[in-house]
Amino acid sequence: MENWQKSIDQQIEEARREGKFDNLPGKGKPLKFNDNPFQDPALDAAYTLLKDNDFTLPWIAEGKEIEEALAQARTALARSWALYQRDRVGEHAAWAKSEWGRAERAFREQIAALNQKILNYNVAIPNSRFEKFKINPDTEIVRLQAG
Repeated sequence: MENWQKSIDQQIEEARREGKFDNLPGKGKPLKFNDNPFQDPALDAAYTLLKDNDFTLPWIAEGKEIEEALAQARTALARSWALYQRDRVGEHAAWAKSEWGRAERAFREQIAALNQKILNYNVAIPNSRFEKFKINPDTEIVRLQAG
């Protein structure tokens, strides 16, 4: 057995010196350890097939959409707040106040729609640990204004 192992080690070392490992797919990238020893092999194969083909479960996709929409709404509100802060005094003050009011109303409408999506998402999830909490627009606005 020991001679066999030495032979294999010699062949690997020779191949390395000849550069046979230099252009392998994934070179320089971290190894992916996705195997779960406790997972049913049939489910593991199904999940791997879904993941490798960029498919996901509908409730996971919905959760990602909610997070992305919330991030976009927060970004838009923060941009409007920055404009308001910059222009609230001077010749553009009336416009800045009006624009901030419009942005705040739009944000509240977006949050109301997201909260409805969150309710639908929470009904579809398979386990309560994935639950998302409703968003309070007042808390979001106060947090933004506090800096």
